[in-house]
Amino acid sequence: MSGSIDMNSLVEKVRNAGVVGAGGAGFPSYVKMQARVDVLIANGAECEPLLYKDQTVIQRFAAELLQGMALLMEQTGAGRGVIAIKDKHQDSISHIEPLLPDNIELKPMRNVYPAGDEYELVYEVTGNRIPAGGLPKDIGVLVQNVETLVNIARAAEGQPVTRTMITVHGEVEQPFTAWLPIGMRFAEVISLAGAITCDDPVVIDGGAMMGQVVDDLETPISAVSSGLLVLPRDANLVRRRSETEQQYKRIGKSGCDQCTLCTEMCPRYLLGYPIQPHLVMRSLLTTGEVSETLSVHAQACCECNICTLWACPEQLNPRDICVSTKRDLKANDLWLTPEQLQGQTREVHSMREYRGVPSQRLTRKLGLAKYDSKTAHWKEVDTAPSRVTIPLHQRMGRQPEPVVKTGDIVAEGAVIATTPGDGMGVPLHASISGKVTLIDGFIEINAVN
Repeated sequence: MSGSIDMNSLVEKVRNAGVVGAGGAGFPSYVKMQARVDVLIANGAECEPLLYKDQTVIQRFAAELLQGMALLMEQTGAGRGVIAIKDKHQDSISHIEPLLPDNIELKPMRNVYPAGDEYELVYEVTGNRIPAGGLPKDIGVLVQNVETLVNIARAAEGQPVTRTMITVHGEVEQPFTAWLPIGMRFAEVISLAGAITCDDPVVIDGGAMMGQVVDDLETPISAVSSGLLVLPRDANLVRRRSETEQQYKRIGKSGCDQCTLCTEMCPRYLLGYPIQPHLVMRSLLTTGEVSETLSVHAQACCECNICTLWACPEQLNPRDICVSTKRDLKANDLWLTPEQLQGQTREVHSMREYRGVPSQRLTRKLGLAKYDSKTAHWKEVDTAPSRVTIPLHQRMGRQPEPVVKTGDIVAEGAVIATTPGDGMGVPLHASISGKVTLIDGFIEINAVN
């Protein structure tokens, strides 16, 4: 499949096409693919409740997915390819299994959260752990989301990233999954699902567990958008995900009884990494050197939210306290080196396999079970929006600078912003054809009739 592609130019093609990790972080793919590895893992585990974008990619775009894997395996020297899919997704497995070449295999994953976390995934596939504070490449592994691999295959053919695969679910008439233009407004995206079925709706952008609560429906989708979950503003999940730092620290300081359940259920702790949320909670009551000693137990947090939304019996917020603490560790020059973290790593917990959080029970606990009966099936969307607002900073790396000006006419796929100098980053492309009407931390394009 990759014989016609100049492998020496593939990295540059992927960069020029603006390919970034579609799993949520938005790390530029051209950087990761310059490593030499033994194993390539295509992440299709899809852990967040109600999302269906990865399964849609596997079932609808299997040929491009496999082509992207073949290209990347040749580029990195990987002799083994693995597609990770939860074993509950038998429709995806039965579709792609007959198409697999000899050097690519399936890895059925348990239906637990967060099976798709990079550290969890690498351990399940290889039996080896990524070093604390390290990357998969440190043990000869490269992980890419299945949508990213499709984008790599398209980049090899000169097609830039102008759309993102996204699921819309929750309080809507007809949940769906579609490939939509980057910069399309939430309101317009959600309208494709029919009417909103609740009063005073808000959106969780990116998934119930790790996404962000957004109440402005004029917000645009970005290259890393994966799901829009529409919920009532008064839903318990929304309330808990909307706490301010002042609120969750005040409540945590007064309410934590040090039961340790947040730590005992933490996926990274169970893998042996030096993360103990209950000690970070204890640091709220201390100052000085004692507080610093306790705070460093936040650094290995992957922010999966198991501690807050599953484990804590008091409905406290250890996750966000860990996030705030990590910010403060960096600001106060207390960030530990990978070598220091590795020295604190323990053996994998003997109870790890028994403490996986069942996805179905998690969905119920989050108050989302009533939506689970509707699958967000594929929706073909042929019409383009009349306006897109493309954020300049939507990915990791340096912020691109506009190369267009107000009044310019651009075609879909045209470069509209590039990363200055040699900094890490990728260009942005117009997701529709039209006129540039505004540049202000974003580039607005209006379709021209």
